[in-house]
Amino acid sequence: MKTVPVQDAVGMVLCHDMTRIVPGETKGPAFRKGHVITEADIPGMLEIGKEHVYVLDLKEGQVHEDEAARRIAEAAAGPGITLSGVSEGRVNFEASPGLLSVNVEALNRINSIEEVVLATMHDGQQVTEPRAVAGTRVVPLVVREEKILRVEAICAECGHVVSVRPFRSLKVGVVTTGNEVFSGRIKDRFGPVIRKKFSRLGSSVMGQRLTSDDPAMTRDAILAYAAEGAEMIVVTGGMSVDPDDQTPTAIRATGAEIVTYGSPTFPGVMFLLAYLDGVPILGLPGCVMYYRASIFDLVVPRLLAGETVAREDIVALGHGGFCATCDVCRYPVCPFGK
Repeated sequence: MKTVPVQDAVGMVLCHDMTRIVPGETKGPAFRKGHVITEADIPGMLEIGKEHVYVLDLKEGQVHEDEAARRIAEAAAGPGITLSGVSEGRVNFEASPGLLSVNVEALNRINSIEEVVLATMHDGQQVTEPRAVAGTRVVPLVVREEKILRVEAICAECGHVVSVRPFRSLKVGVVTTGNEVFSGRIKDRFGPVIRKKFSRLGSSVMGQRLTSDDPAMTRDAILAYAAEGAEMIVVTGGMSVDPDDQTPTAIRATGAEIVTYGSPTFPGVMFLLAYLDGVPILGLPGCVMYYRASIFDLVVPRLLAGETVAREDIVALGHGGFCATCDVCRYPVCPFGK
C-alpha cells in the first residue's frame, strides 16, 4: 500500500472509502474500498478534496477481488444460470425456473482452496421463478491468480458446478378413485390442487377421470390416458391399507413396473411410483391435498426435469424426509427432502 497522487493512480486499487459530504443533504461513500481507479474518477476525487489516495499497485500474478469473482462465476455457471454484476466483490448466480443442479464434489474442491468462496442452495431444489441460488467471491481484496486458475481447472474437469435443468411441459392425465366421489356423494377436492401444482411447474392436466373402487375401472382409465398420449399419469385416492383402497392393485394391473410403494417421507408415506412404457404413473396419498410440501414436491419436479427416479432415489429421501410442519411454510427454502 502506498500514497499516490490521484492523477498517477489510474488502474490501481483504492484501499479506503472516500466520503462525499453535501452539508444538509447527504453523506456517503463516493468511492469504495476496492474500487479500481479510472481516468474518469480523477475530477470527482479532486472535487471532494482528495489529491492523494492510498492504493494497491497490483503486481503480476495478482488478481483484484472483482475480477476474481467474475472469473470463478464464469467458470462455475452452467445452463439456466445468469450472472449478476459484481457488488462489494461478490457475484450472484441467478437461476431460471427448473431444477437446481449442484456438483457437490466439485463445489467442495473449490471451497478447499484457501481464500476462495462459492456457496449454493441445496442440489435438487425446485425453482419456480427466477431467483439467486449461489454466490461467489474471494476473501482478500487481492488474491493470487494461481488460486483462480485452480478453480477454472476444476470446473473444466468436472463440468458445470451450478446449473438448472428446465422443467418439461408435460400432458398429465388425472384419475381420481373412490365410490364416494364417483357416485357424487362428495365433491372431489383433489383435482383442483393437482391442477394448481402442475400449472406452477409449467405442465397441464389434459383431463380428469373419476372411477369407483373397482380396480379394473381404474386400470382401464390409466390405460386410456396412456393410449391418448399422456406423458405422466397421477392417480389420487385409494392409497391407504383400507380394504376398499385398491389403487396400487389397479396400477399393477396395467403391467407397469413398480419402482416403490411406500416412501420414507412424512407427509407422503403411502406413495407409489411406477413406469408404463416409460410413462411415470404416480399414486398420490391424501396428504398431497392438504400439505403445501409433500412427496409430490420432492419427486414430480425431478420427473419434469427429465430424471428417471429409481428405488434408491426414494430410499435417499429418508434423510430430510421428515417435515417440521413449521407455522409458516417456506418450502422449498427449507430442509424438507434435502
